[in-house]
Amino acid sequence: MFGRPSSKPIKVEVFAKTDLGRTRDHNEDRFLVADLSRREASLQPAVRAHEVGERGSLFVVADGMGGAAAGELASQMATDTIYQQMVRAWGTEREVTAQRFAYRLKEAVEVANEQIHAYAATHPEVRGMGTTTTAVGVLADHFFLTQVGDSRAYLIRNGEAVQLTRDQSLMQRLVEAGELTEEEAARSERRNIILQALGPDARVKVDLTHQEVRRGDILVLCSDGLSGTVKKEEIAVVATRERDLPAACDKLIALANERGGPDNITVVLARLDGEGLRPPEPDAEMGYQVYPLIDTETSTEPVPVYRGSPAPEPAARNRRRIIVLLVMAAAAAVALYLVNRSQ
Repeated sequence: MFGRPSSKPIKVEVFAKTDLGRTRDHNEDRFLVADLSRREASLQPAVRAHEVGERGSLFVVADGMGGAAAGELASQMATDTIYQQMVRAWGTEREVTAQRFAYRLKEAVEVANEQIHAYAATHPEVRGMGTTTTAVGVLADHFFLTQVGDSRAYLIRNGEAVQLTRDQSLMQRLVEAGELTEEEAARSERRNIILQALGPDARVKVDLTHQEVRRGDILVLCSDGLSGTVKKEEIAVVATRERDLPAACDKLIALANERGGPDNITVVLARLDGEGLRPPEPDAEMGYQVYPLIDTETSTEPVPVYRGSPAPEPAARNRRRIIVLLVMAAAAAVALYLVNRSQ
């Protein structure tokens, strides 16, 4: 049962940090850590270690783009709006269920997109600004994850790291189509091209997934300033061995900077424990799992339906996907900084 209530406590210890990196002249990353039950968003002691209450907890990482002050404005608007919308809509929700929580979280990300887009439309100096956003809500014994862009969420359990989100990037699509290996994608000069962000378009497709939480789990949220330079296995080693979360954040950021620090670096680490969580089991499912939202359309892409003729062979389907993706990439290049943060 998703987000089942428990009379036993579920405890979260969390810390977050952002860093300029070695090559950027300003920081366009933002993060947010909040206890939604107490309606408090901060890194003060009461939030850094708290019990997950009836309304849950919220963690967000946003990586802005757009140059000058536009990127940092977009990421700040995203984190602020998602939190405010969750306090306003979820905080007054009478039906306190996993379904409504997931719906409100996805809705909050969509509202953030609308507000960023509307602001940019009336302020030419920041027109085209955007931001990735990975927002994770914790309710009872479940994570609910929303994803736009390529900031990531990892789950570390028993020292093993698994990616919970799926990058909305050109390289990820090419990997899924079988045209590139993950190693080739990681080395590609086009690895920074993302297929959508909050802000550039009036509507956005929010990916909504979930993961059951087990005792001792560690959640990692990060911008690509970390994931692009530090492997998930290395993140797992640091987060598992270093019990002090601020120290773990420092070590991960230092490791990214040692490897050039080519981008802003942001990391959120949350360790969950308590008798309200089941212990980890060897066969427990971990990874990318679409959440079956009933209230509205799910964020997964529709499966193509072929009528009147047989479905194309896999190779033909892959070629068609590549053509579509390359067209999308060309459109993104025309829009300059809208989806290509490398410029």
